[in-house]
Amino acid sequence: MIVEHNVPLQPHNSFGIVARAQHLVRIADASDVADLLADEAWRNAPKFVLGGGSNIVITGDVKPLVLKVEIKGLRLVDEQPRAWIVEAGAGELWHDTVRWTLDQGLPGLENLALIPGTVGGAPVQNIGAYGVELQDRFESLDAIDLETGRSFTLDAAQCAFGYRDSVFKHVAPGPNDFGLAGRALITRVRFRLPRPWKAVAGYVDLERKMAETGNFTPNPRDIFDWICAIRKAKLPDWRVLGNAGSFFKNPTVTPEQCADIIARDPKIVHYPMADGSVKLAAGWLIDACGWKGKTVGNAGVYERQALVLVNRGGQKNPVTGGEVMTLAKAIQTSVYERFGIRLEPEPVVV
Repeated sequence: MIVEHNVPLQPHNSFGIVARAQHLVRIADASDVADLLADEAWRNAPKFVLGGGSNIVITGDVKPLVLKVEIKGLRLVDEQPRAWIVEAGAGELWHDTVRWTLDQGLPGLENLALIPGTVGGAPVQNIGAYGVELQDRFESLDAIDLETGRSFTLDAAQCAFGYRDSVFKHVAPGPNDFGLAGRALITRVRFRLPRPWKAVAGYVDLERKMAETGNFTPNPRDIFDWICAIRKAKLPDWRVLGNAGSFFKNPTVTPEQCADIIARDPKIVHYPMADGSVKLAAGWLIDACGWKGKTVGNAGVYERQALVLVNRGGQKNPVTGGEVMTLAKAIQTSVYERFGIRLEPEPVVV
């Protein structure tokens, strides 16, 4: 185990924000965590787990010990009559993992193609896109308790998945409560890929692709290619224009609240949910308030998708975390004043 000091974090966050980790350890194996916790100098130090840095906004130098998760490995664990069970190391890049499963003839993750970040961050955020959420393809995960050093395994129910939410985003309010924010380091994740495979293609953009191509029975590779093309057309490549993907969660409201908004804004984009609530498109709300293309300092709202905040300063004059959050708060205030809805950010603010 090697502890690095004064480490630049600009290459390790997709916004490209300049910051430094006072101390950083690269975790390539579970044994690295054991070595760290056995070291009296670091055992009780505050810790921050960092994966791909695609869902964070860094507002200053990071004082806690940064645990940079770089655990690799991809394998087929089990082949069952109704599913393939695939395991990936938490440090594997998410998109590369999706592509690997398809190359191995193991479809099921293709709707989640081109989402930035690492495998370990996927269950924390319960990532989702184009009709599929991680929880729909989740089997279990392995993690280490950073307080006790004990390894443990969680199934889907224990992860308490919600919309862009999980047990890993909540702090336990009491000693007997179950919350793992800041306490757990995920080492490996296993996915349950249903067989026989069935396309999930009910999303509007995918239906449009089927109509354009005349292909109404797409295979997994077709879905993968279409989604990559759709995302590239809508969303900026973070390596070119720094961003953290969708910055706000799509809010849910009651049918009565939705009807009230429709009476004032008939064009609002909304989706009825199975539980009776209605999900509103946060990007539409932000665009309706006139934010698309606007900037605050070097933080801007992407001109093609109002849900994405971007780094207008590039690598030479990068956005600060303070500028990003100032813009985000201004958008929240604007949407609340017009629609009475409070937008909740997706990224973790560090």
